[in-house]
Amino acid sequence: MSRHATNRRAPLLTVYAALVFIFIYLPVVVLVFYSFNRDGVGGFPPRHLTLDWYRQLFADRPIWDSLQNSLIVASCSVALSLTLGLLAALALDRANFPGKALFRRLVLLPLILPGIITGLSLLMFAVFTGAQLSLFTVFLGHGTALISVTTTELFAGLQKMDRAQEEASLDLGATPWQTFWRVTLPNLKLSLIAAGLLIFTLSMDEIAVTFFLIGRDNTLPLEIWGRLRRGITPEINAVSTLIFAVSVGLIVIWYRVRVRGLGADAQDLLERP
Repeated sequence: MSRHATNRRAPLLTVYAALVFIFIYLPVVVLVFYSFNRDGVGGFPPRHLTLDWYRQLFADRPIWDSLQNSLIVASCSVALSLTLGLLAALALDRANFPGKALFRRLVLLPLILPGIITGLSLLMFAVFTGAQLSLFTVFLGHGTALISVTTTELFAGLQKMDRAQEEASLDLGATPWQTFWRVTLPNLKLSLIAAGLLIFTLSMDEIAVTFFLIGRDNTLPLEIWGRLRRGITPEINAVSTLIFAVSVGLIVIWYRVRVRGLGADAQDLLERP
């Protein structure tokens, strides 16, 4: 293909990319504007801006109770997913055992399973074991469903590690447990942080698995969903705007941690003789 033809197609690709981004993000922009609209939902663009909906939101106790529940579930899910995901990643990277290929596929299966299937299967397991539905079952559901995310992130980090440091630690007399705590785990710090941020964000936004496993309490996504059944209100726009801002912030931090990790790996390669 000639350079002239490539240059001629570039404006069309630019227009196409711009239309795609407008289609994706224009509804978010409208939602944010409506959260400041004094007249509520209706009429665009908003003509009278106000912070009253945010004041009402901060005085809405059920919203903050559900937010507290979501934070508890997300924090516990991060701890569980990081623990089990780290063990799975170590098994995939460092061990050879029968059925390893099948184990890898089973660990990654939740990434492609629909949330409704995961939630329904976990509900059947909870019924089978006689567990009472509560925030505890939601935490277990989120933690196990997101193990695949942790395993993928940490397995990539282990693949990039310099195994010579671990071998040197063992040669100097350290036990495998001491080597893990003093060499392996510190080298996985960025991967652990990145995986934790991603799991926290996904858990805060999860609704399919939560819907099947929740008891009397509500998480923030389910509280919003319940209110939307009665119609869209400006308070929903306000809380959605805050969720969007926090989610974007966490994803940006996760991305910067990933880039920092990749940059450190590239610097190590350049400094090697």
